[in-house]
Amino acid sequence: MIPIRKTRSVCPVCLQNLPASLCQDENGRIFLEKSCPEHGSFRTLIWQGTVDFDQWLLGAPPLGKDDGWHCPQNCGICPEHDSETCCALLEVTRRCNLRCRYCFADGGTKETDPDIQEMKKAIRDIVSQCGEPLLQLSGGEPTLRDDLPELICYAKEAGCSYVQINTNGIRLAQEPEYARSLAQAGLDIVFLQFDGTREDIYEALRGKPLLQTKLEAIRVCSSFNLGVTLVPTVVRGVNDDNLGELISLAASLVPGVRGIHFQPVSYFGRYPKEGCSKDRYTLDQLMADISDQAEIPLESFMPSRCDHPLCGFHANYLVEPDGTLKPLTSITCSARSRGTARDNREYVARHWRRAPMETPPAGDLSSEMSFDTFLWLMQHGCLSLSAMAFQDAMNLNAERLRRCSLHVYDRGKIKPFCAKYLSPI
Repeated sequence: MIPIRKTRSVCPVCLQNLPASLCQDENGRIFLEKSCPEHGSFRTLIWQGTVDFDQWLLGAPPLGKDDGWHCPQNCGICPEHDSETCCALLEVTRRCNLRCRYCFADGGTKETDPDIQEMKKAIRDIVSQCGEPLLQLSGGEPTLRDDLPELICYAKEAGCSYVQINTNGIRLAQEPEYARSLAQAGLDIVFLQFDGTREDIYEALRGKPLLQTKLEAIRVCSSFNLGVTLVPTVVRGVNDDNLGELISLAASLVPGVRGIHFQPVSYFGRYPKEGCSKDRYTLDQLMADISDQAEIPLESFMPSRCDHPLCGFHANYLVEPDGTLKPLTSITCSARSRGTARDNREYVARHWRRAPMETPPAGDLSSEMSFDTFLWLMQHGCLSLSAMAFQDAMNLNAERLRRCSLHVYDRGKIKPFCAKYLSPI
């Protein structure tokens, strides 16, 4: 193993801050290695080598010698943090109508929901600390709150630029009038848990067959012009063979579906305790599998605009009349600009929020297009693919944590997502 980059991490048992190294083996794979004086040495895979690591990391500076010593214990955000808030997450309930095998928030408790005035105060705190964030209302299952429309309306009035909900879609499918009330309140984006195109996937991850419910939720949201982004948790051996079919389905549902936001499984919150190292599914393996199964070029994926390159990717495609995807992005010819928090919010909203529906220009969309047709397709005929590879106690990298722009409101503080939900293995 050859050390190639120094960083800091935590002991996965006691969460003590530790020096760590990224090391490369003879096969080009990258591992994070660290050693705790009390609990021993640990190694976890972070990069399979299917994508050139140095090219992907281009432009991301390593930690300085005095950086990262207090991560994540001092998160709040601490003065060392290097990114403003793009998206702020607010948990509005711990209740849930599912008991998923994997859940970052360990939802499903029978706790009483926070009072609406407490939630409104939290929204004011978020705006005062984060400016005009994209606000994600999460849980638990946020649609279990009957007053969710009031919270959405309040968030817009308080200054949140966009509001999205993180939902399993069950209530949206069963109660269209509730979905209508969310749309009327100003909801912009529905972040819909959607793990694949087969019922066995939902039975394995969510405990029951839910595919038809999910499809109905998309239909209902589309009828109210709510943009839907599908959010699959990708688990090796469960749905990593279904990525191409999922993308084909999403493409057939454009413009109701605006994108897919893949989340390769991480080990925090609630998860099966066995095999969390041997089943590690890396970001570059996800890109390679998508490229193979969906027959799209690997070069169309670009590092996250908002965070560290190892945190995620994004790519945009025009859906051709025959359902194939024409890349609109390329890592080989684009600048590595991070942009401001406002720039990044607008970029996310442009690809996930649904534009007001307009009649397409006259003529055959498959023929040589006019400029008006091109503009219409850019608004209504594109699909975005993105991913977020969350960190857990095994692979936490302070270099990544310092550039996190997905922040969670926690009792008056704004914390990086992976610091808020970090838990011992």
